[in-house]
Amino acid sequence: MTFASTLPELSAQTGFALSPLDRMSEIREDKQALADMNAAAQTRFVVIGRDRPILKRVEGGYDPFFTAAEAATIGRQRETVLLGKREDGQALFAIVLDDSAVDIVEVADEGGLIDTRKFVVPGRNDLFVHDLRAMATEGTVPVDIIGILGQAKSIMHWHARHRFCSNCGSSSELAAAGWRRECRVCKAMHFPRTDPVVIMLAISGEDCLMGRAGRFGKHMYSALAGFLEPGETMEDAVRREIREESGIRVGRVAYLASQPWPFPASLMIGCVAEALNRDIVIDHNELEDCRWFSRRDVQMMLKREHPDGYTAPHPLAIAHHLLRAWSEGRTPKF
Repeated sequence: MTFASTLPELSAQTGFALSPLDRMSEIREDKQALADMNAAAQTRFVVIGRDRPILKRVEGGYDPFFTAAEAATIGRQRETVLLGKREDGQALFAIVLDDSAVDIVEVADEGGLIDTRKFVVPGRNDLFVHDLRAMATEGTVPVDIIGILGQAKSIMHWHARHRFCSNCGSSSELAAAGWRRECRVCKAMHFPRTDPVVIMLAISGEDCLMGRAGRFGKHMYSALAGFLEPGETMEDAVRREIREESGIRVGRVAYLASQPWPFPASLMIGCVAEALNRDIVIDHNELEDCRWFSRRDVQMMLKREHPDGYTAPHPLAIAHHLLRAWSEGRTPKF
């Protein structure tokens, strides 16, 4: 039995969602407990350089967990954040390195969903620096470790870009084991942000609405999506985004699942919605194409057997799970 199979919600099947860590929020202010965990021989560290996880090359694969001594040899460290502890009690921290520790040696196809640029730690052939999305799709490490790396990437991205107080402009410093920044000058507190994104299928009878952006792989269609705006409910964001991108008006909206998306730090909120009309008016600033697909179309797309070559998103993405749930009749009926 896998960790995922013990959880009832669809969200647990999405990429980056599984992390068996106890986040230990109750000790984040206990400096002595944190120091003791940091110094413990069994404690391990996830290392992030230039927004990418760094892995050790080991026989038969890769290891994302370093001892303190191993991490110290990679490059200059900026901040250390407590991620939590595993079921066996082992504490895990994340370290973000100064950009100087990692070089970009090759640029190729920057426009796709997978960042194909090559990053290296100079002189360290024993280390592997890789794009997290590629790691998830390739199965470089187990899915629960992908969740841990996603957590580390998101929090370290925030620290790297919020080094100054947004209230007075002074330098801020790490607090609460890395889950808060504080300004010594104006005393403002700053907390990591998560950007909510609605991603949804509009349903009309036996058809669902999907679109494709120019950056998608050839022939791939997906659920429509967009950022939630201030002062807006999740349901209203679904209605607004579908209308803006496709001209389809929406009535009822039902939540289905969510997915943490560490690019850089979003929460994808998956929904299905009741379409009130079928005439599509595409916003070509957002979409290259948008059309209705039948349940049978979607089933073939998920299997990559559609006669016209159309495909659906990889199981890494929540869109894949929304489409599968709808195609199998497991979504609310309107």
